[in-house]
Amino acid sequence: MREKIWKIPYERPEAPEALLRMGCPPLLAAVLKLRGVSLPEQAQRLFSAGPDSLNDPMLLKDMDLAVERLHRAINAGETVAVYGDYDVDGITSTCLLTDYLRSKGLRCIPYIPSRDNEGYGLNTAAIDTLHSRGVSLMITVDCGITAREEAAYARTLGMDLIITDHHECGGGPLPEACAVVDPKREDDTCPNACLAGVGVAMKLACACEGGSESILARYADLVAVGTVADVMPLVDENRALVQMGLDMLRERPRLGLAAMLKESGLDEKKLTASSIGFGLAPRLNAAGRLGQTDVALQLLMTEDPDEAARLAASLCELNRKRQSIETEIWQEANAMLEGREPDGPIVLCSDRWHQGVIGIAASRLAEQYSLPAIMICFHGERGKGSCRSYGGFNLFDALSACAEHLTGFGGHALAAGLNLRQDQLADFRKALADYYRANKPAPQPEVLCDLLITDPALMSLDNVAALDRLEPYGSENPRPVFCLSGAVVEALTSVGGGRHLRLRVNLRGESLEGIFFSHSAQELGLREGDPVDLAFTPQVNEFRGSRSVQLLVTAARPHRPEALCEAILEGRKETFWAAAPWCPQRADFVRVWRLLENPGFRLGNSCADVLRQCPSGMRPECFCLCLAVFREAGLLRAEDEALYGACAAQPAVKADLEATGLLRLLHSC
Repeated sequence: MREKIWKIPYERPEAPEALLRMGCPPLLAAVLKLRGVSLPEQAQRLFSAGPDSLNDPMLLKDMDLAVERLHRAINAGETVAVYGDYDVDGITSTCLLTDYLRSKGLRCIPYIPSRDNEGYGLNTAAIDTLHSRGVSLMITVDCGITAREEAAYARTLGMDLIITDHHECGGGPLPEACAVVDPKREDDTCPNACLAGVGVAMKLACACEGGSESILARYADLVAVGTVADVMPLVDENRALVQMGLDMLRERPRLGLAAMLKESGLDEKKLTASSIGFGLAPRLNAAGRLGQTDVALQLLMTEDPDEAARLAASLCELNRKRQSIETEIWQEANAMLEGREPDGPIVLCSDRWHQGVIGIAASRLAEQYSLPAIMICFHGERGKGSCRSYGGFNLFDALSACAEHLTGFGGHALAAGLNLRQDQLADFRKALADYYRANKPAPQPEVLCDLLITDPALMSLDNVAALDRLEPYGSENPRPVFCLSGAVVEALTSVGGGRHLRLRVNLRGESLEGIFFSHSAQELGLREGDPVDLAFTPQVNEFRGSRSVQLLVTAARPHRPEALCEAILEGRKETFWAAAPWCPQRADFVRVWRLLENPGFRLGNSCADVLRQCPSGMRPECFCLCLAVFREAGLLRAEDEALYGACAAQPAVKADLEATGLLRLLHSC
């Protein structure tokens, strides 16, 4: 198993006094400081996100034109279509605006194109279909911003068009429409350019209604689901929208979502943004991936409890089918690699794969091999591929460089889609491999920790419970990840039929319990009694009325002392506090001094060389701290700030180790 690259913050965390005085526990205060919050008023704004955090919908460019055209349609009783997308954001957007317009007495037709047969966005065949049904006004949601030709075609039929979208506008002019509402417009000055498609649709309904209160009371749950599923930043206005949606999901969810929560077993669990992202969203997405978006639409709009239960069960079954198809594709892809470790972008193809699922399998391959992955589904000579990046490699730039071998492509740096002919495949593979070799990204840390925990008191029940005030977690407001470095493994227990690992570690005399899902001690190379590094998110575990802190482990490895030892040897004093658990005792100093007294002894010229000189049985961090204390006390002489190549020295006066600033610092931690 390839070991991931870790980044452990050895600098001492800061808990602002102002936040501590307002009642923030130390752990929460330290996390807030890392996220740019150091004043009580900033913290209060963060904690009390609500309706007052919302921006005026009329700040969006062209919103006045959209509202005026929509009011005309309502007054004239026109037939209107809402044209969406087949992902969760598009489905929730379509349901929200369709339901709102129907509540205004309009005949409103929802339309979501087929992923397989029509693809993303507007198409002329769909416009013809809607025109034949008497539609005089079409409103796009979560799509349309680049549909210049389709907008022109609709105009030739006498159909008006309002575009609401949240994607990048791309080059060239905007489509000609009655209104183009998109916070990503270059001339748009609204404060929140990161609204989801459902957020823009909600803004249109609020503007049309003349206020947001009644709209949010009716649709906040849909807005939250679409915003989280589309991985929008959960800060500022989006954070407030999701928080209000979660409140609605907990207290009075619409029938379809209530049925989905029950069917998926989430109704009896604590409901968070993660519940949406990992529970509701995949089930709703399965409908679009497998070409049955009508099931999701009906579920979110039904007012019949029995129908809601039936549709929720159907969606859960669709999701199980999607998971099965995904696993089959992933297994087949691994078989194609024949056990070899690729050293460049993975490009695989088949005429048996399901187009709606290959993107998930590509993501899984990218994570598994730490490489960009492209999976292509061929139908005859024409192939359609889903691309997923890894490690900062810019997929869009790569596809642009290989464009001569493609019939089309689109997307962004992290995910993209492409089209190519069968006879272009070999040339495309070679061109992409050449581009990757020339533009290979530098290795990036894959385990990123916010804080290093050296004091087990920070993992108290009150400290951990207070982190809930940072919810809802999501993009740009992630759940904080903490780290233990060098904690000693006390117990390792396989649970869940050997699929998961329960562990207990000791940090400075205190035991901490953790769980690591889908991993085993053997796979990780862990043994009882050995030091270990853990990355984790702490959570409050409730069992039979008892509450305790549990570490939800996200990464584990045998302890690696090199990075901290290097910092100590190079004199980076801001990191010394992190070594407090290995503060030397008198016996440690004696052992190291005896080593230094050997005639001609010199320390190695690199961290690795120095650590090879560490006395048997002594922790490397302790050894390096002894050397640093000796240096400060004048017992060790080095040519510069670093200790490399240092040798013993005889001070003019007797050295007092306890008087050194370093030992005082270590004793205070």
